[in-house]
Amino acid sequence: MSAQKIKELKDDAILSVKVNKTYYLMCKASLYTVFTEIHDSSVKADDFVKSIVSKDYNDMSDKERLFYTLTLLIGEIEKQAVEQDALIEKDLDLEKVKEDLDKIKSSED
Repeated sequence: MSAQKIKELKDDAILSVKVNKTYYLMCKASLYTVFTEIHDSSVKADDFVKSIVSKDYNDMSDKERLFYTLTLLIGEIEKQAVEQDALIEKDLDLEKVKEDLDKIKSSED
């Protein structure tokens, strides 16, 4: 087998990546997808998230690592958005969200 070259960040590299709303929403949707796949509904969501982020990264399953990584990415995006006054708060109609989720679930069946 021949050697392949790959690109990797330098150990001391810290980048500032530009993110638009569409990419941010894509990341959040990905996080939600992973969450629904690994979340045990008998455990409160907050407790579930705390249980994952308190683990050592090497002790996590692949999906837990993915959830953790996306959580950190979204957290950093939101932190920078707050610093740049680029985050807005909106009211969320939980009944509408539930209806939309039910529609999605029924269309998957």
